Amino acid sequence: MINSENPELNNLIAYQSKFMKLLIVCSCNSGKIAPFILEQGSALEQLGVTVSYFPIKGKGLWGYLKNRKKLIQKIAEFSPDLIHAHYGLSGLLANTQRRIPVVTTYHGSDINDARVFPFSRLNMVLSAYNIFVSEKNRQKSNLARKQSLIPCGIDTTLFRPLEKDQARKLLKLDEDKKYVLFAGAFANQVKNSGLAQEAVTLLTNTNLIELRAYSREEVALLLNAVDVVLMTSFTEGSPQIIKEAMACNCPVVFVPVGDVADITDRVAGCFISTYQASDVTLKLQQALAFGGRTEGRTRIMELGLDAEIVACKILNVYKGVVNNK
Repeated sequence: MINSENPELNNLIAYQSKFMKLLIVCSCNSGKIAPFILEQGSALEQLGVTVSYFPIKGKGLWGYLKNRKKLIQKIAEFSPDLIHAHYGLSGLLANTQRRIPVVTTYHGSDINDARVFPFSRLNMVLSAYNIFVSEKNRQKSNLARKQSLIPCGIDTTLFRPLEKDQARKLLKLDEDKKYVLFAGAFANQVKNSGLAQEAVTLLTNTNLIELRAYSREEVALLLNAVDVVLMTSFTEGSPQIIKEAMACNCPVVFVPVGDVADITDRVAGCFISTYQASDVTLKLQQALAFGGRTEGRTRIMELGLDAEIVACKILNVYKGVVNNK
């Protein structure tokens, strides 16, 4: 996956990282580890890092902390050089031991949820380094040191433009209908599906598809098959589905959350809406009238959001932490 045009540089990166052992600590309450965490781990493995996972099962602070004994056992067995925790409560669990340095990435809910934020603030002090996926959340953290902004990257090999007709045939979608892909599961209250459903009912011959229970390959097909992706969330960090849509050149309609306005800046076919159903409907109409595909993939590449580039940035953070411990 190391694609530098300089073979000697490729060899150097691989050599420097092949001795590093990384333990990723993250939630597994949904029954599986979040795809963006696995994909980031895979990109780091391609750079030579040896990666293992510690999946947390349990909700709330005490639910997380009950995993401490098993975590200590995992650390003793794997002997990592570094722990990378995803989300604030995972970081707090990882920091209950002080022998192995911890890097924590904050993805949004751990900053935006007032009940969780105090624990994330405590974890920021305990962590050797802190990564934020959006500038808004970094500013809210008010950290002056040992922090940086690194949004999660996108597998641009998987998420790439395909012919719409081909994608629809593979998914068995009607060629004559308009399709809007909702950026999440309807049951997830943070995603605010009621607003999306109300807005789409005002459109004719348009179906709203729930983003739930699809494989990663199917999501990539959906982003090429639908006419627009719709995000109406109350809060977000740096939502992967929007970046994935951009990588597939799919138009998007979104409310002002997370870093979406920055990611889509100056890209024709991307429309920002208020939280009024009538305005969401209007912006969907504009996106549907746009008719074609966007230049979102070019924007993603300009921002350096390819998974490999992001993995290299994270690896540099790891090296700095390990060398200074």
